[in-house]
Amino acid sequence: MGEVKYNTSHHAGATPEARIANRLRDSGDTKHADATVQKGSSPERAISHVHNSRNQQYGEGHPGEGSITGAKRGVV
Repeated sequence: MGEVKYNTSHHAGATPEARIANRLRDSGDTKHADATVQKGSSPERAISHVHNSRNQQYGEGHPGEGSITGAKRGVV
């Protein structure tokens, strides 16, 4: 039987274990979530990120186009 070779520069990793871990990683917004809930531990698990209701902006404010009165919008 032949040897299975993996590309060492692949973005998911050079081993089968690394590629499986990459597929099963959490891809949600855990950084800004108020709570994270995981149901199960199998590949069919469900991960939910809870964001409390609020008006929150990330990064620099962008004034955008003027409003109907000509005033700039957004955080100045």
